Amino acid sequence: MHPAPDPAIQTGPLAGLRIIEVAGLGAAPFCGMMLADMGAEVIRIDRPGGGLHGEHDPLTRGRKSVIVDLKRRRGVELLLRLADNAHALFEAFRPGVAERLGFGPDTCLERNPRLVYGRLTGWGQDGPLASTSGHDINYIALSGALHAIGPKGGKPVPPLNLVGDFGGGGMLLAFGLVCALFESQHSGRGQVVDAAMIDGALALMALSFGMQATGHFSGATGADLFSGAAPFYDTYETKDGRHVAVGALEPPFFRQLLEVLDIDPQRFAEAGFRGPDLPMDTSRWPELRRLMQAAFRTRTRDQWQARFDQTDCCVTPVLSLRETADHPHNRARSAVHDVAGIPQNGPAPRFSRTGTGPPLPPPAPGRDTDDVLCEAGMDLHEINELRAAGVIA
Repeated sequence: MHPAPDPAIQTGPLAGLRIIEVAGLGAAPFCGMMLADMGAEVIRIDRPGGGLHGEHDPLTRGRKSVIVDLKRRRGVELLLRLADNAHALFEAFRPGVAERLGFGPDTCLERNPRLVYGRLTGWGQDGPLASTSGHDINYIALSGALHAIGPKGGKPVPPLNLVGDFGGGGMLLAFGLVCALFESQHSGRGQVVDAAMIDGALALMALSFGMQATGHFSGATGADLFSGAAPFYDTYETKDGRHVAVGALEPPFFRQLLEVLDIDPQRFAEAGFRGPDLPMDTSRWPELRRLMQAAFRTRTRDQWQARFDQTDCCVTPVLSLRETADHPHNRARSAVHDVAGIPQNGPAPRFSRTGTGPPLPPPAPGRDTDDVLCEAGMDLHEINELRAAGVIA
């Protein structure tokens, strides 16, 4: 693992940007993590009562934390004052909540016309479901993604909360904010970014839309090429009860796979590929799967890894999260960092010139309140008055 860094100013391609994050859950702090990892100064507005995060949560790393009571008029005024000198602000309330509290996009943009205002919701800012509750599983259910994930003939299985919350939500908002910030450099004007998790989940289904149009995607659980129907794109249990992942999608990989498993490649040539096309003859797939299952059960996962490490046929061990840091490839790339004793993902992507610094630990809620407010032009008398009134903590 990458050694723990000394606290320092982060570098990266977004260095110089100041972004206000109104504290939320899940997808919103993931967006903030991505922006902070890339060097942006992210000031997180936490709620009174200790904030929403803890020292073990990578999603809240690398920020400054200010505790402000946004249910008080003076708290909202304080947020607006901070937004006056920010490049972007984002929140994850239901549509209309920020407006009711007094810091909706119209108010913020009137004061700071260059501000990029990000809004992260499950259903978007309009539409019949906009004001209703939901979670990752609901958003991906309406995108067609959940329908296809699960064992063959079985019920749909949620893929953690990666597709809706993080890929379709937090990452989508981070991308949208950076796009709008780039545009504002030319126009001198800010705008609102409406990032809906259902939109993001639908975007992630782009390949499946194309495969459906050509008859190669049915959408049923375990029935398609990438959902486990093909024996050469699936997981297999090994002798020790662990698993390997097989992704031998091209003819050279497929043939090499069968050779390593001591299965005659010629026997299943037609069950594999015909030229560059997708698999055509599926009638012998069940037989091929049985042979592969039997072969993989003859050795442990690590024994298979040692054999496949000498090949190029797209077979890897299925690692638990605890194992990822010790894999040689992840070690070589310092992909997992130790941040205050907590193993976690490193910043991504990577840059050749404007490299990012190592991630810094999550701040204690409210740690930076006085420093941030002083930078905003307040004196200690005003800060102490706000604290005595319960506006800040």
